[in-house]
Amino acid sequence: MASFAETLREQRWDDHRFYHHSRINQSLHFISAISFVVAYAFLLINPAISSLIGWLIGMTTRQSGHFFFEPKGFDTANNVTHEYKEDVKVGYNLFRKYVLMGLWLVSPAVFLLSPTFFGTLPVANDTWTFMLNVGWLWLGFASIGVVVRVAQLIALQGVMPAIAWAVKIFTDPFHDIKLYHRAPLALLRGELIDPSIASHHAH
Repeated sequence: MASFAETLREQRWDDHRFYHHSRINQSLHFISAISFVVAYAFLLINPAISSLIGWLIGMTTRQSGHFFFEPKGFDTANNVTHEYKEDVKVGYNLFRKYVLMGLWLVSPAVFLLSPTFFGTLPVANDTWTFMLNVGWLWLGFASIGVVVRVAQLIALQGVMPAIAWAVKIFTDPFHDIKLYHRAPLALLRGELIDPSIASHHAH
């Protein structure tokens, strides 16, 4: 268990120090984390609505922070290139995220081929039913995304790093609230880059 806890801690720290320098990105992660906690609650009420909240609010705010606001040049705090960070990223690096979000955007087009998703969903006679069908589709899409990456990590790094990453993914919303709840206030003070990442490496 100590080894598992250390692996999880290391993955969380690497994710933070490599990919969360921007206070805008951190603030968007804080918003995303809150929405995911709400989505978790809706899993017990209506999984399709949970999926819509997670994708439309949680994932869009989360990934837009990475895509548009996180620095992508040489990382002086960690003394590594952006290419190095992309290569060692345990989960979905930026390239994989571009692919993931692109597939997510076009995935509802499957309803043009089969309005009931091959008989697994009800006929959408109104907008609300259609949105719920999309929610179910996206829930399955998310599940496949996690399972595929876990399988890849098992093949590349072994079982423990793969399970640690899966645990990290599902607990990130709670960890991000703890880690980034001060980011919006720092951003309002005009602080665009988190100075604690650089100062940590200075000691």
